[in-house]
Amino acid sequence: MDYEQITYEVESNILTLTLNRPDKLNAFTGKMMAEMIDALDCADADDAVKAIIVTGAGRGFCAGADLSSGNNTFNADSNGGGLKPDGGGLLTLRLFDCLKPVISACNGPAVGIGATMQCAMDIRLASEDARYGFVFAKRGIVPEACSSWFLPRLVGISQALEWTYSGRVFGAAEAHKGGLVRSVYKPADLLPAARDLAHEFAEQTSSISIAMIRNMMWKMLGADHPMEAHKIDSRGVYFTGRSADALEGVQSFLDKRPAEFPGKVSQDMPEFFPWWETRHFK
Repeated sequence: MDYEQITYEVESNILTLTLNRPDKLNAFTGKMMAEMIDALDCADADDAVKAIIVTGAGRGFCAGADLSSGNNTFNADSNGGGLKPDGGGLLTLRLFDCLKPVISACNGPAVGIGATMQCAMDIRLASEDARYGFVFAKRGIVPEACSSWFLPRLVGISQALEWTYSGRVFGAAEAHKGGLVRSVYKPADLLPAARDLAHEFAEQTSSISIAMIRNMMWKMLGADHPMEAHKIDSRGVYFTGRSADALEGVQSFLDKRPAEFPGKVSQDMPEFFPWWETRHFK
């Protein structure tokens, strides 16, 4: 894939997306957002991609929004833009609907959108060099990228408020203690650990099952009653239970051999998928 501000590399069914503006600590731009969304579209359509890792080039993950335009960076009226969807939110909403597991491998500073975009990823790993900052109150704005929905669900309301009220930048150890990251590694061990985890998701599993599980878990976070999960569980079990993947999964177990699942996410998802209502920005 030819991108300017990210790189797209697939190896052994694992896609690594690298934010690639190392001279700017991978500061986020509209082009980076568009390229990331396009890359996720490509990954969902490619049956060879079974898991995704997101990391940063150089010593940073993402230093937040590119502030090179000065103190009107966040003033959409200054360039005649007016009210429009938040770019970070467009990215996290696309992550929310992704069909493949997404792992963040945070290798350095992750501030603003650099921190909030990771909240929409499934599992977060951190280097000892990682630093996080939900610094919005210190810039006179509010959290973006749908993080007022994601962050409290990840770490609890009190921790989310402490980090966003203070706007302080904190290290990997505090992020781990607060529940934002799963585990912390020496810098050289971060990507190998992310790849090992990605291979656990990619090997000996049905891609259709993974895509269904990912969306069932994320979408049920907003359900107001377990009956909503029961409805989707029932439909999902019915569909997958009669699929070629289920036949292969059971037969491979009985034969005591590795499974070779034939189902393809690009063409074999259940007819009721996606079951959630389409929503639009107004």
